[in-house]
Amino acid sequence: MPSALFVVSEEGYWGEECIEPLTTLDSAGVDVTVATPTGNPPVVDERSIDPANVGEEMADHVREVHESDERLNDPVQLTEVDAADFDAVVFPGGHGTEWDVNQDRHARALLRDAVETGEKKALVVCHAVGILAFTRDSDGDFLAAGRDVTGFPNAWEEGIVDDRDLMPDGRKLPYWVEDEVNTVGANWDAELDADTSVTVDGDLVTARGPGSSAEAARTLLAELGIEAPDA
Repeated sequence: MPSALFVVSEEGYWGEECIEPLTTLDSAGVDVTVATPTGNPPVVDERSIDPANVGEEMADHVREVHESDERLNDPVQLTEVDAADFDAVVFPGGHGTEWDVNQDRHARALLRDAVETGEKKALVVCHAVGILAFTRDSDGDFLAAGRDVTGFPNAWEEGIVDDRDLMPDGRKLPYWVEDEVNTVGANWDAELDADTSVTVDGDLVTARGPGSSAEAARTLLAELGIEAPDA
């Protein structure tokens, strides 16, 4: 059975960006394991289950899976997993990743090991794409240098944080994903004129944001040679 490891934030993952890929991979017969930095259950960003933001159907779906899925309620700790044991490693997004997953050396090692082997795949979504600004390959070079990527764009961040980079909940955003990923030499294109944005470069798949989550999951399945479930 094909397998995937989801590395999920304890500081606030965006519901659709985790639940959509998780349930899509489930439906395709992929064995999913969930890990968090400390092994505590991941926290869903309340904005991503607010019907005013995402609609009633998505809010209810995310909330139901978040509350009932045993893997989300009892995750393993990052230090207990190895990319070699999975066919893919998935990094759902959400602003919370900037405070834990993207800064975690074990998470970065999982990403590096998945992308460098030539036998594994990695899917990185939205704000989690910021991990590319901190991940180096085995030679010490930035993993994203020269790679085509997409992710959460500055143009969208401007509509969320204030002029002091404060989030709606009062936390200060430490960095903007597009700026940092560009700095390490990635070829950034969030395709702002397109409804969705998913980019494949070798064994690395990146996705722009919530609305690209379903396409990202199906793209990952295609990269793994697995037939996607009916939409």
